[in-house]
Amino acid sequence: MAKLQDFSKESSQRVNRYFSESFKRKKVREIEKNLVTVAEISKEYEVSTTAIYKWLDKYSRNRKRGVKQVVELMSDTRKLQDLKARIRELEQMLGQKQFEIEFKDKMIDIAEEMYDIDIKKN
Repeated sequence: MAKLQDFSKESSQRVNRYFSESFKRKKVREIEKNLVTVAEISKEYEVSTTAIYKWLDKYSRNRKRGVKQVVELMSDTRKLQDLKARIRELEQMLGQKQFEIEFKDKMIDIAEEMYDIDIKKN
């Protein structure tokens, strides 16, 4: 069973954080430009999504004009992650091809020694 002492420890370790207005405006602009999603900001800065939606309500340019916007479109961050995954895949394929080339070169060297012929020249 939890004791009162346990709760007091947790509350003393938790620190209230305050984000500047300029920081909030910057993050709202990034969301509006689809550079990042609400979930990504929430995870990166450990802020609740509710707080971020409040920022959007307060600082969004589109909100003031009555324009509605879909917030969770494909972001550049996700595109970047997909591209990095593709790079890893291509690097792995390149490594395999390099291994094949080295294997074939070694086979040619062995054949040249066995048959005493200069295969690479021919």
